[in-house]
Amino acid sequence: MAVLDINQARACFPSLRSGHIYADNAGGSRTAQAVIDRIVDYLSNTNEELDAGYAAVNSRRVVEGSIAAAELFNTTSLDEIGFGSSSTMIFENISRALENDIQPGDEFIITYEHEANSGPWKRLAARRNAVVKYWHPVPVSAENPYSVVYRVEELLPLVSSHTRLAAITASSNILGSVIPVEETVKALRQRAKEQGAMKFEVALDCVAYASHRRMDVQKWDVDYCVFSVYKVFGAHNAAAYVRSAALQKSFTSIVHDFLKVDDKSTKFQPGGPGHELVYGTSAIVPYLKSLTPEDDLAASFNAIAKHEQEILTPLLRFLTDAKQVDRGVRIFGTSEIDFSRIPNVCFVVVGQNAIKSKDIVEAFNKKGGISVQCGHFCAYYLIDNLRPKLDMNDGVVRISLVHYNTIEEVEKIVDVLREVLA
Repeated sequence: MAVLDINQARACFPSLRSGHIYADNAGGSRTAQAVIDRIVDYLSNTNEELDAGYAAVNSRRVVEGSIAAAELFNTTSLDEIGFGSSSTMIFENISRALENDIQPGDEFIITYEHEANSGPWKRLAARRNAVVKYWHPVPVSAENPYSVVYRVEELLPLVSSHTRLAAITASSNILGSVIPVEETVKALRQRAKEQGAMKFEVALDCVAYASHRRMDVQKWDVDYCVFSVYKVFGAHNAAAYVRSAALQKSFTSIVHDFLKVDDKSTKFQPGGPGHELVYGTSAIVPYLKSLTPEDDLAASFNAIAKHEQEILTPLLRFLTDAKQVDRGVRIFGTSEIDFSRIPNVCFVVVGQNAIKSKDIVEAFNKKGGISVQCGHFCAYYLIDNLRPKLDMNDGVVRISLVHYNTIEEVEKIVDVLREVLA
């Protein structure tokens, strides 16, 4: 397995030159210089409508962004790629485009994860008299009620002859857990077939996943997949994959009625997606490939995953040490350090000497030089449904790392935590 050159990676991000430690990357990663350069280039030199006089250059650059997104998703058809201002907006647009294909009594299976892939389906169910079922996470440790994970055996009984769609998350932005997407979708489709479901589709949220692991919509056999570009070292927009069959047979256009978009991703993409941001996306794949000598996304993501395990280890070991557990530290998700976990670590401090999450973040702010965050991070109902009940106005502390973070940075984070928890 290739080894990540951390210094080479960090040199590609101008915001890292200050030495500030960015440890809430799940809220938004740093932007690579190459992405910034392409956005500036587009705005400086080709910022016209695609049908204006400079159309050939404009169109080519926008297409380059779609090619990059297609490679990240691992699909071959650019007609299956769309962009939007955020993952939340894209899922909302997808649900609107599906509206005429949903019948009263249809069932949606959703999670309590980030609202982007939950809220749109709840609203669609209300509009169409559909039914919402929840895939509940369950604790894996009797000592820690917040050590919850999603298990396929809890999911499959929810599938019935009326199941129309399952909206699941590849990786939790709170729990840090990675679900086995291929196996889960395969099991869902088999169960739906056995139950006699007439039409079944899968919507996958990869927002917390795409910066850590290689996406593969073909291997996964999903119908819809979305990730946030600004959490994968790009600018503030999002990208979507919609299977061609869904575009043609499930969607009703939500754009101008005179546009001929029956088999195009623009069918669910009202207005322009921000062409300079789409072009900026074209720099992400070359950056990722540059991380390993193989010039290959799979090799780079393997190197990323290996490095992220190395930087996750000291943080998770500190927070799950017996001394910290006695102190009242409770992490969310499992304490296992393996490839089933990305370096998103959330925790609270409970018990007789409880510490508010906001106070822990404030301690970091007073120290200066390190950014961590607290809150519910739009996974409101996941946290709200855990027991013992947590203060939703305080939330959880989240420390989320990516491949450009270093062991030395994690050691500094642990040093501050050691002071706060003393």
